[in-house]
Amino acid sequence: MRARRQAALMAAPAAALLVGVAVLPVLAAVWLSLHRSILIFHEEQFTGLSNFRFLLSDARFWSALRTTAYFTAVAVAVELALGLPVAMLLRRGSGLLRSAVLLPWAIPTAVSARMWAWLFNPDYGLLHRLAPRIDWLGSPWTALHAAILVDVWKTTPFVALILLAGLSAIPEDVYEAARVDGAGRMRIFATVTLPLLRPMVLLALLFRSLDAFRVFDAIYVLTEGGPANATETLSIYAYKTLMRSGDFGYGSALSVATFACVLLLGLGWLRALGRER
Repeated sequence: MRARRQAALMAAPAAALLVGVAVLPVLAAVWLSLHRSILIFHEEQFTGLSNFRFLLSDARFWSALRTTAYFTAVAVAVELALGLPVAMLLRRGSGLLRSAVLLPWAIPTAVSARMWAWLFNPDYGLLHRLAPRIDWLGSPWTALHAAILVDVWKTTPFVALILLAGLSAIPEDVYEAARVDGAGRMRIFATVTLPLLRPMVLLALLFRSLDAFRVFDAIYVLTEGGPANATETLSIYAYKTLMRSGDFGYGSALSVATFACVLLLGLGWLRALGRER
């Protein structure tokens, strides 16, 4: 009993800090979402669930949700498809190679997004010179996929790092036994590497899905949600409603809806990860 009390006392500062920086802001956003709050008009009125009722009929919200879901699904799938071979390459690579591969992940997202914006620039961008017929950031379809390209370039090293940890944990004896049994490289990969790597794959999917679903900075630097809201995600829509329109009530409702989507997504992956373990 005394040991539990000491442990609780030692964990109390960390728990208090977590409540202060995570729980209280979420509760404040939930409370604000129940109001009509427009600062520029000095309007503050409790309206209950009216913001959420409007949200369900808001076509722009559903468009942003579709864009966010598409961005998350495509970006995470490509990152996983590229991260696995990169991880296998890093397993046998030198320290210098590992540092070079991890460099995009180390660059701040806003900096890397601005660098790619210059590459996409229709006047002097290198990618525009290589493919002059493609309007990278001016067309709705290409702008969204350009943002996905930036995200893939930025975070594939992170996925590779997680998978590299999983590959390093697989005993070499397992591979040796498979080779003794006459299994080729592809069969070893399919029947040994992938099954043993499955928990780390799910972990990478968990981290990247949560991060990609709440994407803001990369897309905001590239397009600010344009053209024609083609790259507007839930986070960008909430930001515009809060900071540009000044509607803190509905903007908070959008933030709460985004948080709920991320929470459900995270719980789904955690359940899959727990079942795998």
